Amino acid sequence: MSLDVKALRAAEFPWMDPAGAVYLNSASTGPIPRRAANALDAFNALRQTPHRIPDKLQFDTLARTRELVARLIGAASRDIALGTNTGYGINVAAGALPLGPGDVVVVSEGEFPANVYPWLALAPRRGATVRMLPLAAGGLPDEQALHAAVDDPAVKVIAVSWVGFATGYRYDIVDLGRRCRARGVHLVVDAIQGLGVTPLDVGQVQPAVLSSGGQKWLLSPWGSGFTYVRPDLVAAMQPPLVSWMAVRGSDDFGNLVHYDMTWRDDARRFEMVTLPFQDFAGMNASLELLLELGSDAIAAHVQRLVGELVRWARGRDGVRLVTPAEPAHRAGIVCLVPPDAGGVSARLNATGVAHSLREGAIRLAVHGFNTDDDVARAIEAIEGR
Repeated sequence: MSLDVKALRAAEFPWMDPAGAVYLNSASTGPIPRRAANALDAFNALRQTPHRIPDKLQFDTLARTRELVARLIGAASRDIALGTNTGYGINVAAGALPLGPGDVVVVSEGEFPANVYPWLALAPRRGATVRMLPLAAGGLPDEQALHAAVDDPAVKVIAVSWVGFATGYRYDIVDLGRRCRARGVHLVVDAIQGLGVTPLDVGQVQPAVLSSGGQKWLLSPWGSGFTYVRPDLVAAMQPPLVSWMAVRGSDDFGNLVHYDMTWRDDARRFEMVTLPFQDFAGMNASLELLLELGSDAIAAHVQRLVGELVRWARGRDGVRLVTPAEPAHRAGIVCLVPPDAGGVSARLNATGVAHSLREGAIRLAVHGFNTDDDVARAIEAIEGR
């Protein structure tokens, strides 16, 4: 089923008037749909009179988020721990996965810092080392070198961004997950730049940990996100930080001082409360919208528009396409380097085309609400027409 983009924009993004701004920057911050803004407003209105917010409303809001996230990625809600950003989940992985002296964590160069610094800081404390894989020609990840690393008996963790923030390169994480499972290697995935515009089934990938913030392609408020922990690993992972609600029995607020240092038996042992309930109320509305639209329909629409940008860049003298041309290795990001990228970025801004300049490249991020006209306007601005 194809997207009715006109109806979507009218209902949820009315400011995206054809003559107004062109928003191609969800890789930085995704716009909040009107239903999410309404949910935030309603919760914040209640927050002004907190006697109207029972505990049940707060915790039912979080339970609903776990349920919706689980539906989106093909998991069970008990496998989901809520957090405020992607980095929290990467820290959980770096601090709680079983690592010891002599173990190696492999991370590729060019990764977003949130998937590098936690490993550099926490792995050595446990005697493990971090190995940085050089990039391949063209500045893209070297997937063959990564596959070879999986076969190294010392390697215990492979940490990747599903989609690269500065290249748009998308790993085949189903294949990578299969290779890691065959060798007993823990796969940790930063999913923030792919989830929302590319379908994902953790049952096929079976990562040890997968984390994503909600503020980009999931079109959710700042301060919303989640971490998936594979259920067979939960019992072996001790939370690196301790929340008072991470233990069994803590839902009974009338019996809190009978201390029982027994972890919950699901991913909630990794949650740090108090969480921003209002942000998760907004996230719920956005996730409901994405699920209504359908992951496959969003992906097909995005791939078509991304394909237009890729074809233009490949046929344009003087423009270097950073993002892979192969559809299997791209998601919603197109990175390209025209002559005078800084000047082109200024021109895009002046003509109302929201984008990013990352690592010397123009980064255009296409979502389900974008149109052919949006892509055409971006191309016209890059060309200086």
